[in-house]
Amino acid sequence: MNGIKKKICIIGLGYIGLPTAAMFATHGHKIVGVDINKSVVDALNQGKIIIEEPYLDIMVQAAVTSGNLRAQTAPEEADVFIIAVPTPINKDKTADMTYVKSATESIVPYLREGNVVILESTSPPRTVEDLMLPILADSGLKIGEQLLVAHSPERVLPGRILIELVENNRIVGGINQASCEAVRDLYRTFVKGEIFLTDATTAEMCKLMENTFRDVNIALANELAKLCESMGINAWDVIRLSNKHPRVNLHQPGPGVGGHCLAVDPWFIVEKFPDLAKIIRLSRETNDSMPHHVFDRSKSILASVQGKQKITVLGATYKPNIDDIRESPVMELIELFEKDSEIEVNIMDPHVKSHKLLENDLLKAAQDSHLVILGVNHDEFAHVDFVRLKGVMAEPNVLDTRNFWDRKAVQKAGLNYYLLGN
Repeated sequence: MNGIKKKICIIGLGYIGLPTAAMFATHGHKIVGVDINKSVVDALNQGKIIIEEPYLDIMVQAAVTSGNLRAQTAPEEADVFIIAVPTPINKDKTADMTYVKSATESIVPYLREGNVVILESTSPPRTVEDLMLPILADSGLKIGEQLLVAHSPERVLPGRILIELVENNRIVGGINQASCEAVRDLYRTFVKGEIFLTDATTAEMCKLMENTFRDVNIALANELAKLCESMGINAWDVIRLSNKHPRVNLHQPGPGVGGHCLAVDPWFIVEKFPDLAKIIRLSRETNDSMPHHVFDRSKSILASVQGKQKITVLGATYKPNIDDIRESPVMELIELFEKDSEIEVNIMDPHVKSHKLLENDLLKAAQDSHLVILGVNHDEFAHVDFVRLKGVMAEPNVLDTRNFWDRKAVQKAGLNYYLLGN
């Protein structure tokens, strides 16, 4: 790309596409953002965003004001096309590649010689080779010469996206060396980390294994939590003391694993290699079982309560201090409660904008509750007034699924403190 400012068409303006668009735009490139959601497009053209991410609103407003960023519902001709659409999972745990397929098809009429196409969406192995290249061939351009193609997966953490887009190392998997180098030069616009070049399928597998590594290790911690509950010991003590060993780093248990990456990506590998990915499958099944485990634990705590039981869940997102409830294990837990005719459930989450069960005030949410469950350790829950909390509850029970609250402080307020993994 040789430092020349490019016109870039980015398909998909979600948690990855929008920050990427804003980053390129504020570094001088002309960006056309494309999304099928008209409300996203309209908001962006007004310099506004509809997702929660620190400083993104400021960057988007600056990019739109400068004239370098605009949005529409259909692609147009450009120098570079970046596909950053969702890759959700079907009920049978297979990858839903509809959005990637549609996005690839949508740009074909606008491709011309010298263009670059980049897939950022996390995808099963061989998506570029087997799904995208046959579609791109319909352009009539010679792939790898007249049209360069690569996969460069995002590796960022919600809540730190703008920082990590710049600082993190990046992988570029091209269909050939020319594709690798073109994409590397483009991302050098803002990436300060190292950029490593490889082939497309290796890049796809790297992204999947990065998340699978964490998922497998969390599954080990969740299994430990179940074991320790059965033995009457504290899993958090086991983890803390085991991690004093210089070569041990046990992860932390919780009510499950959520988000679009950890809860989804390992299944992409299992789908392709069902007879080989045995540890990966078992880890996924272990983590998927945790909402049911917390449900059963909650029912056990409330076993002595007669009649209708009210449960208040604090936090519904898949991780702390964000607004994203995609693949949230806490939402699955809430759905289990909803299906139980003996339970009334509501939610308090300062980051979630709207939900039928949402109550914005913590004490109002906990009014007449028999059990308060800490599902997500948002910063806002660090300094709960436990004395006032006990005062509004019908039964003084709390279940901490994150080892977030101080047991002594909770018990001093007169509440019964239960801990996942203990």
